[in-house]
Amino acid sequence: MKRLTLIALLLGACLTGLPALAQEHFTEGPVWAISYIRTKPGKFDDYMKYLRSTYLVSAGEAKKQGLILDTKFLLNTPRDEKDWDIAIATLYPSFGKALDFNQGDDDKRKAIAEKQFKTKDEAKQQEMISPRFAMRDAVGTRYLREVNLKPMP
Repeated sequence: MKRLTLIALLLGACLTGLPALAQEHFTEGPVWAISYIRTKPGKFDDYMKYLRSTYLVSAGEAKKQGLILDTKFLLNTPRDEKDWDIAIATLYPSFGKALDFNQGDDDKRKAIAEKQFKTKDEAKQQEMISPRFAMRDAVGTRYLREVNLKPMP
């Protein structure tokens, strides 16, 4: 029993030391949430118009209100029919802002949508943005931490 306890303590000490070693090389920065999209055949231009007329407007307002730091759009030449062709990258100050529910932030997002779609009815808002599903398929989303490398001594 003492031997098992000693092994567990040593293992715990080793595992807690790993993050400290990583911090020697960089400081943590903001978090990118990157959504990968594959537009359906012949729908690329339609989807880009949707992004410009709807998504860009709400992202701009979210940035003004401090919900996000930035938004970028990236294009890719797909390798096959399942590969993404548009990536939407949204910059958050932290993983908490990107992933955790916050009632205040949710209220701000709802107010942005209400103003943009001129209705408080969330079902009607969803109905207004649902045509985007006919233009694209979601491939997936990744959350990536931006890091700032420390210079070598």
